[in-house]
Amino acid sequence: MAHALSPLDSLNARIVACERCPRLRAYCAEVARVRKRAYADHEYWGKPVPSFGDPQARIMVLGLAPGAHGSNRTGRPFTGDGSGDFLYPALYEMGFASQPKAVSLHDGMKLTGLWINSVVRCAPPANKPTPEELRNCAPWLDEEMSLLVNLRVVVCLGRIAFDGLLAYALRTGQLSSRSGFIFGHGAEFTLPGGPDVITSYHPSLQNTNTGKLTRPMFLDIFKRARHLAGLTAHNR
Repeated sequence: MAHALSPLDSLNARIVACERCPRLRAYCAEVARVRKRAYADHEYWGKPVPSFGDPQARIMVLGLAPGAHGSNRTGRPFTGDGSGDFLYPALYEMGFASQPKAVSLHDGMKLTGLWINSVVRCAPPANKPTPEELRNCAPWLDEEMSLLVNLRVVVCLGRIAFDGLLAYALRTGQLSSRSGFIFGHGAEFTLPGGPDVITSYHPSLQNTNTGKLTRPMFLDIFKRARHLAGLTAHNR
């Protein structure tokens, strides 16, 4: 007898099947068809990218969107691109990830105490989703937040993730205005009734290659997240 899917697994299955944004679906399919020369022999995922992690997570990492040749290729958040090459070693060092490198769905990566998702689940052209596409994807985040019953901290990677979380709080009535909430690396605030929120520069190559975001800066974000989540300190 087949086992029923958990609520989070069911949500992920519906995300993968989503067709709400014709522009994004066409773009992802075309990228998967043409492929990048370096990945010419890879079979691209080419669908909306489901979330990944520990269903009992106290910490959620909220990103922008899948990369065209990263998550859109591999089918897992921050897997197979430069952002992931910066994120996962930090998660490994802080005790959240089972290994420092994420290359594919089948590399054995497991997360403990942490859940990763994004405000847009399909790779957008030029990494810029439209306002309509952001609205189309918003219900997935709303549902996900309700299902992560142990959630205490959200780490927003980049301004769009920060804006997406504030939009969630406005939609759900936790906030009546976004006035006074300003994005900045290491900024913190608490939504009424929780969770705590920490904002970070996005681990894009543009930020990490220029030194705008350094490894010590990034590790400090996750040290703080562990503390706010009530988790013991962890360093490998």
